[in-house]
Amino acid sequence: MQLVSVIIPYYKKSKYINQSINSILNQTYSKFEIILIHDDPGNHDLRNLLDLKKKDKRIKLIKNIKNIGAGLSRNKGIEKARGPYIAFCDADDLWKKSKLKNQISYMRNKNLDFCYSSYDQINQKEKKIKTIIAPKTQKFNDLLKDCKIGLSTVILKKKILSKKLRFPKLKTKEDLCLWIKLSKKNKLVGYNNVLSSWRKLDGSLSSNTFQKIKDGFCLYNKHIGFNFLKSFYYLFLLSMNFIIKTIKR
Repeated sequence: MQLVSVIIPYYKKSKYINQSINSILNQTYSKFEIILIHDDPGNHDLRNLLDLKKKDKRIKLIKNIKNIGAGLSRNKGIEKARGPYIAFCDADDLWKKSKLKNQISYMRNKNLDFCYSSYDQINQKEKKIKTIIAPKTQKFNDLLKDCKIGLSTVILKKKILSKKLRFPKLKTKEDLCLWIKLSKKNKLVGYNNVLSSWRKLDGSLSSNTFQKIKDGFCLYNKHIGFNFLKSFYYLFLLSMNFIIKTIKR
């Protein structure tokens, strides 16, 4: 059994963090560490996080001096990760008890370096909205047009993350940016098994359309290196796919 480093950035999610942490502590796969990055200079909920740390020795707490965002906080977690496997979970998402056991086993059997799974989308009261089925693979050209990889479903091998392959400084789409870069040299494979739940929160950054558009253009233009017209073209495709998915709901 190999160590899995679970990275969780935290910023003002006091309503859900205990539930999220417990869903990880209750895993049937026990060899993991939780790297919790407190990204709130105002020290909101810090005492609760310290209490969580005391609850289980597998929980490590990193305190940011200033707010740097979820992506850069995850990068700090990657640097501190001791395990050959890295998993990501947001502070308001939930894992099924068998997530680590099933997904790590699947990765070993298929000899995978990067794996994501199907997941449930839930509301603030944990009522299921719909299930997102993981496509078999996500290649570079697929990801340029649409992201079907749920962040809290991803497990990858640390060895594929070079010093330059990290989350960029974006408020949204920082995960998509990293997946695109990783897809150039790695096979990103889906596991059609619902192993986690993504909580859709009203007013969150992930639901802020203007911020998504702004970050989307920056992703293509600055981080992927496309020119203005090509960046606008792919931003248009990404936005259209988002609108289509919203209508289907």
